Amino acid sequence: MENAVTGSQSSHASLRDIHSINPTQLMARIESYEGREKKGISDVRRTFCLFVTFDLLFVTLLWIIELNVNGGIENTLEKEVVQYDFYSSYFDIFLLAVFRFKVLILAYAVCRLRHWWAIALTTAVTSAFLLAKVILSKLFSQGAFGYVLPIISFILAWIETWFLDFKVLPQESEEENRLLIVQDASERAALIPGGLSDGQFYSPPESEAGSEEMEEKQDSEKPLLEL
Repeated sequence: MENAVTGSQSSHASLRDIHSINPTQLMARIESYEGREKKGISDVRRTFCLFVTFDLLFVTLLWIIELNVNGGIENTLEKEVVQYDFYSSYFDIFLLAVFRFKVLILAYAVCRLRHWWAIALTTAVTSAFLLAKVILSKLFSQGAFGYVLPIISFILAWIETWFLDFKVLPQESEEENRLLIVQDASERAALIPGGLSDGQFYSPPESEAGSEEMEEKQDSEKPLLEL
């Protein structure tokens, strides 16, 4: 009897756990995830694109400051762009920032890639070019900007790589897995027949005949206990 009662209680508890799933809440979660997808781009990816834009603007600002310091924008611009020299010009570092901006925005904002190959390409090209620039050029003899621009460009490129690989892609993958789990739970909940409540799981009342037999048994046991 005890085993039967325990089994019935556990079965009732499992049924209550299944029916505790609220389809309304599941649909609300699904709609929230779908709403994020309809926005076109996730928040963390938008932050990454904003940082890529900051990379371009910051390198451009430093380059403009360098043009002003070395004799005015017009004269220095003609010297570095029209009369470009790999060993002494900063114009190629600016073009490197433009290259990173175009590739990354096209890949992760327009095409919405979920792979690291684009950021690997830009970081590899940036690192290789800057190493060659530092080794072969004469930038260190031109003042502080000979140190600042290559170092800043190198650091920003690797920060973008870290942010995409450790923040953007894992977080988006986690959100996608959550959406799949919620959809699977909603499909399972839809298969459960509705309209069930805790009141439908009840124990039948004891019969009067059974109660009378128990009372007679207790009365017959009393004289034995008194002896």
